[in-house]
Amino acid sequence: MSNKNLLIELFVEELPPKALKKIGDAFAQGLLASLKAQALLGANSTLTAFASPRRLGIHLTDVSEQADDKQIAQKLMPVAVGLTADGNATPALLKKLAALGADASAVASLKRESDGKAEVLFFNSVVTGATIAEGVQKALEETLAKLPIPKVMTYQLADGWESVNFIRPAHGLIVLHGADVLNVSALGLKSGSTTHGHRFEAGIDPLYIRDADSYEKQLSNEGAVIPSFEARRAEIARQLKEAAAKAGDNLQPIEDDALLDEVTGLVERPNVLIGQFEEAFLDVPQECLILTMKANQKYFPLLDAQGNLSNKFLIVSNIRPADASLVIGGNERVVRPRLADAKFFFDQDRKKSLESRLSGLDKVVYHNKLGTQGERVQRVQKIAAAIATKLGVDTQQVDTAVRLAKTDLLTDMVGEFPELQGIMGRYYAQHDGLPAVVADAIEDHYKPRFAGDVLPRNPVGTVAALADKLETLVGLFSIGQVPSGDKDPFALRRHALGIIRMLTEGRLDIGIDELIDAAAAPFNGLSPEHRAALLSFFFDRLANALRDQGYSAQEIDAVLALQPQRLADVTSRLAAVRAFAALPEAASLAAANKRVSNILKKIEGEVAAKVDPSLLKEDAEVALNSTLTSVKPAADAAFARGDYTASLQALAALKTPVDAFFDGVMVNADDVALRTNRQGLLATLHAAMNQVADISRLAS
Repeated sequence: MSNKNLLIELFVEELPPKALKKIGDAFAQGLLASLKAQALLGANSTLTAFASPRRLGIHLTDVSEQADDKQIAQKLMPVAVGLTADGNATPALLKKLAALGADASAVASLKRESDGKAEVLFFNSVVTGATIAEGVQKALEETLAKLPIPKVMTYQLADGWESVNFIRPAHGLIVLHGADVLNVSALGLKSGSTTHGHRFEAGIDPLYIRDADSYEKQLSNEGAVIPSFEARRAEIARQLKEAAAKAGDNLQPIEDDALLDEVTGLVERPNVLIGQFEEAFLDVPQECLILTMKANQKYFPLLDAQGNLSNKFLIVSNIRPADASLVIGGNERVVRPRLADAKFFFDQDRKKSLESRLSGLDKVVYHNKLGTQGERVQRVQKIAAAIATKLGVDTQQVDTAVRLAKTDLLTDMVGEFPELQGIMGRYYAQHDGLPAVVADAIEDHYKPRFAGDVLPRNPVGTVAALADKLETLVGLFSIGQVPSGDKDPFALRRHALGIIRMLTEGRLDIGIDELIDAAAAPFNGLSPEHRAALLSFFFDRLANALRDQGYSAQEIDAVLALQPQRLADVTSRLAAVRAFAALPEAASLAAANKRVSNILKKIEGEVAAKVDPSLLKEDAEVALNSTLTSVKPAADAAFARGDYTASLQALAALKTPVDAFFDGVMVNADDVALRTNRQGLLATLHAAMNQVADISRLAS
C-alpha cells in the first residue's frame, strides 16, 4: 500500500482571536499524536498546521492507507482460575475467550507465563491495523474532545433537530488522502473537498481542493487566504516594519507579541495601512493613548527612536482595496473619539488632587474579611514605616507615597483602564506638585508587576512596594487564602517573587523574619501555623527561582535548609557551596557532617556546643579539637565579613582529623562526662560546618 499526504480542514465561523493560536496548536498536535499512536504515519512524516479566523487544519506527509497488523498477547487470568485440575477450560475462561471472538478450540494454543506472582494464561491474537479513514475518525473525535476551548457554544445542525457543542458553529470538513476524499464525519458534518476562501476577496467560492498538497497554494492564490498562523504572523510583522519605514522619522511599531498574535487571529489576508491622529492628543500621557489604541482598536502605535509616541499608527486590515483611503479614513474617525475620551478623563481627573480622593478609599471594599482599601492603606503605612526605619529611608516620603498610592483607583482614567493604575498616580502626583521621588514611588509600588519587570527606581518606591506586597501576603495568609495547585487568584506567588527580587537584586540589609514581623503587626500578629506557612512559601518560591537560574537542587537545598534571613546573601552562599563542593575534601566532610547531624538528632534535649579540653582522652579527639580551635576563628571571621567561600574552604583542614575521630573514638562512651564532652565537640563541629549552608545535604 502506498503512502500519501493527508489534509484535514475544519471550516468554522470566526474563532476567538486571542485563543486561536492555542486552539490551532492543540488541534494539530492532537491529530498528529493520535495518528502516530495508531501507526499510520511514516518514519519521516512532517506536520504543517493551519489556523485562521475561519479554519483549523493540518497537512501531514507520508500517511499510510492502513496500519500494519499487530500481534498482541492479552493477559487472561491465572491458570488456576482458567483451567480445571485435568486441564479443561473453566466457564470463566470460555466466557473471556468468547468476548475476544474465540472459542474452546483456542484453549490448546494459550501460552502460560509467570507474572511474578502466579502462572497466567495469555491469548495471542492478530489485531488488524486501522485504515486511514478509521484512524482519522478516531483522531478527530479524540482531538475535538480535548481542545482548550474557553467557552462552548451550542448550535443546531442544518436539519433543525440535532444540536452540537463547539467553540463556534462548524460548516465544512475536508479530509483528503492524496486526492481521495475519506469517509469521515465530525460535528454533524460529512467530509468533502470544498472550502471557502476570504469572506470578501476570494476569487472563487466555493473553493474545490484538488488534493492534499494543493490546499495551501489554492487558498492563497484562489481564496485570498494565508491559512498558516505562523506564516500570516510573519507577513504581518514584515508589513508592519515596511509601513513604519514609509511613515518616516525613524518610527518603529510598538513591540507586543500578544497583540501580534491577536491580530493574526483576526485577519486572513493582512494589509497594513498607516493612519494618524491630531498632534494635540499627544498632550495626554502616551500610556493612555497606547493602551486605548491597542486594547480597543488593535492598532500598532508608532514610536520614535527615544520611545516617544508619534501621532501615527498602523492598522492591520483584512481587505486590500485598490484605494485604501476610505479604510484609513474610517479607522481614523473611529480612533478619534477614543483618544478624545482619554483626553477628557485626563483633564477631568486633574481637577481633583490625589489628597482629596483619599477619603473615597474608605468606601471601596478590599476584601470582605480584610476591610476597605482605606483600612488597607493604613496597614501598609505602618508596615512601610517599620521597613523604612530599618533601611534608613526617608519615612516622611515613604508615608506620603504609600498614603496616596491607591487614590488613582478612584480616577476616571483608571476606572476605564485598570492596567494604568500606578502609572496615572504618578502623572497626577506630578500635577499636584509632589516631589519626583514620591511620584515615582506611587507608580513603582506595584513593581515588579510580572516576571522580568523592572524593580522600583528609588528606595522610597522599594519600601512602598515591599510594604504593599507584604500586606497582601500576610493579610491573605491570615485568613487562610493560600494558593493551592494552579490556583492563585490573588497572585500571591508573584507578590512573593517580587519581594525576593527586591531583596536579592537590591541587596537589602533586612531579614525575611523582620519583614514578616513588620507586616504582621497591623494584623495583631500571625498564628504560628500561618507564619510558618508564609515563611515556607517564600523559600519555596526562592528555590524555584534559583533552579531557573541554573543552581542544582543539591546546592539550593544545602543553602535554604538553614532558612537564611538575609536573602541578599543567598547567591553568595550558593557560590561558596559550589566552590566547596569542588574541593577534594568536600565529599568526606559532607558525609561526616551528615553523620554528626544524625548522632545529634538522636540525643534527647539540646547539646551545648562546649568542650572541656581536660576530658579529651583519645589522640583523635584531641587532634580534632585542636584543628577545630585553630580553623574556627578564621571561618567565623570570613563568615562575619560575608566571604562565605573563604569560610567554607577553611573547613577543608578538618577532613583528616574528622575521619580519624570517627575511626578511633566512641562518641557514646559509658562514662557520662566523656560522652557529654564528645557530644559537645560534635555540636561545636556541627555549628562551625553549617554556618554558610548545611553541607550534609551535599552528601550523595
